[in-house]
Amino acid sequence: MFNRYHRRVADSRSSPGSGWPGGQSGGRSASHRAARRGRDMRGPLLPPTVPGWRSRAERFDMAVLEAYEPIERRWQSRVSELDVAVDEIPRIAAKDPDSVQWPPEVVADGPIALARLMPAGVDVRGNATRARIVLFRKPIERRAKDTVELGELLHEILVAQVAIYLDVEPSVIDPTIDDE
Repeated sequence: MFNRYHRRVADSRSSPGSGWPGGQSGGRSASHRAARRGRDMRGPLLPPTVPGWRSRAERFDMAVLEAYEPIERRWQSRVSELDVAVDEIPRIAAKDPDSVQWPPEVVADGPIALARLMPAGVDVRGNATRARIVLFRKPIERRAKDTVELGELLHEILVAQVAIYLDVEPSVIDPTIDDE
């Protein structure tokens, strides 16, 4: 009996979609009412101590640092002028994906560039720039099934790029990697 009466009163006095009798919102948003009544989110969904707290980009950056650390430790004096950067996607594209031939400073999987070594030079303003390895996050992440495979792929790419930078074979940088 109460439900029928309540529905009838609400239907007769409210405007469509307002949710309040008489069509008034009460001057407050739904989120404000929820907060006032203690039904809002109390804190962050994940505490900063769990792995899910980091974004995909932050996890990728950490994986890059872990993969580059042994190379940097071993070749510190020769790679001190080399920067490592991460970009979302490659800004370079193959003109003909079927018969693409990338220059040696680009590591690619078919028509998709995964990394690029940019030599030291001078920018458009005349400022000197340092040599830089640019890793493309999204294409690399797509080729890795899990974090272990991501670390291995990043290590292989970084070894290849550092070898090009130092003008040596990749097996000199990391003897466990076979030259292809």
